[in-house]
Amino acid sequence: MKIATYNVNGVNGRLEVLLRWLEQASPDIVCLQELKAPDEKFPAKALEAAGYGAIWHGQKSWNGVAILAKEKEPLLTRKGLPGGFDDVQSRYIEAAINGMVIGCLYLPNGNPFPGPKFDYKLTWFERLHSYAAELLALEVPVILAGDYNVMPTDLDVYKPERWKNDALFRIEVRDAFRRLVEQGWTDALRKLHPDERVYTFWDYFRNAFARDAGLRIDHFLLSADIAARLSAAGVDREVRGWDHTSDHAPTWIEISDKATKRRKVR
Repeated sequence: MKIATYNVNGVNGRLEVLLRWLEQASPDIVCLQELKAPDEKFPAKALEAAGYGAIWHGQKSWNGVAILAKEKEPLLTRKGLPGGFDDVQSRYIEAAINGMVIGCLYLPNGNPFPGPKFDYKLTWFERLHSYAAELLALEVPVILAGDYNVMPTDLDVYKPERWKNDALFRIEVRDAFRRLVEQGWTDALRKLHPDERVYTFWDYFRNAFARDAGLRIDHFLLSADIAARLSAAGVDREVRGWDHTSDHAPTWIEISDKATKRRKVR
């Protein structure tokens, strides 16, 4: 089974790119972020025509998350993280698919630092910590996938010295990600590519993609039973080079029916 996460940076404006990639890569499950569309504008019919059922949690102009499943309808289990009673930002959606819980998230950017946006990011991260621990306690297969807006280590960012005070690389944010993983999650890409610079995002500015001046901010965190079935992980880097594409590239994992020897794929 192939599972992908993709920050589309506007699902309607880049629908042609998304459909082209879905046809080419044929993932079984896809987590989408940054839809930038209210619920009524989500392109459900176009995705259905492409063979994908969907659930979504939209927001006008900003944020928005969705989960797609090939030839089936995802079973919605949650919209929004617990603890955000006055939080109107659409950043988390969850589904049950093929006996797994799939959580799709779009963690806040947090810039500029310092400021209220950075404070909101850390608060949202703490809510994620609490809920992720609850999911692990269920002892069911769980995947938390999406745009975490975090570069966990120096290996995940070109020229890390330039990013020390950016909200994606601040020590508080990296510490929050580390503490999340230490609950018992496996960082899938880093598990299979422990010493490689694997990027998932390249800015539109300063010719970043051509220079490979990238960041790894799109992550899969796997519960132990899913991690034991992890067989491959990679980034569809070429999609970032398509016309009118997102500044992210689709990131994916493959899991087998049973625990198996792993193969590394870029």
